[in-house]
Amino acid sequence: MNRRVVITGAAEGIGRALAEEFGLQSDAITCVDVNTTLAEQTQAALRKHGIAIDFCQADLSLAQDRERMVRELVVGPQIDVLIHCAGINCVGPFVDSNIAAQCKVLDINLTAPLQVTAALLQTGAIARHGSLVFISSLSRFASYPGASVYAATKDGLASYARGLAVALAPQDIHVLTVYPGPTRTAHARRYSPDNSREARRMQPARLAAEITRAVKHRKHTLVPGFGNQAFAMLGRWAPPISEWLMARTLWKQLAAGYRTRIDDSSNQI
Repeated sequence: MNRRVVITGAAEGIGRALAEEFGLQSDAITCVDVNTTLAEQTQAALRKHGIAIDFCQADLSLAQDRERMVRELVVGPQIDVLIHCAGINCVGPFVDSNIAAQCKVLDINLTAPLQVTAALLQTGAIARHGSLVFISSLSRFASYPGASVYAATKDGLASYARGLAVALAPQDIHVLTVYPGPTRTAHARRYSPDNSREARRMQPARLAAEITRAVKHRKHTLVPGFGNQAFAMLGRWAPPISEWLMARTLWKQLAAGYRTRIDDSSNQI
């Protein structure tokens, strides 16, 4: 085995695709996830491809689980690639949202990567010439009406990674920030108000392949896909236009769908 790779949120979606992509390169994979059932299914599926992965069960919204995760990860060889992929969302008009649920979005999407990364760096668990990968979002450039807290966590993660890249350069530790657009995952399906064009979303396997290439070439930023790159450029240079497009294509449907969901259920996540 060549490298030790740790991936949070690796039981499904982008994280699972990353586990398979790195596993095919004979890397030793540790999957961190809260969902034991999905993690076991992922382990079984990847085993059919000759990929064996370890599993660390942790709820990244809980400080005690984050601390336990770090204690488990520091045992054994240093980590060559650490990928922060775990993330959740809470959609709908913020004024009507469950604040506890929004705080959980903050804990998992932003607090956990910051604290876990700091702890692993302090203990020397990250290998020299290693890579830290932070999965941000295209919302960093285009906004995300109806999921403002999610977008705030992804903005924060990108800013953190940008500063960290400068601080860790003398140690030869590489930092990559990824800004995916719509991806064909259960997570996207769950939170999107309209899945009629799901086939247009990027396949997780393609995204994982682009991320592994970016790690190999030690790139600092990755906006995968020409369409996403064009939209990111529009968001940079013409924010009012990109925000108008997001409001027209996403916000109106999302707000209406959210109200219906609140009427039908007390579960707002």
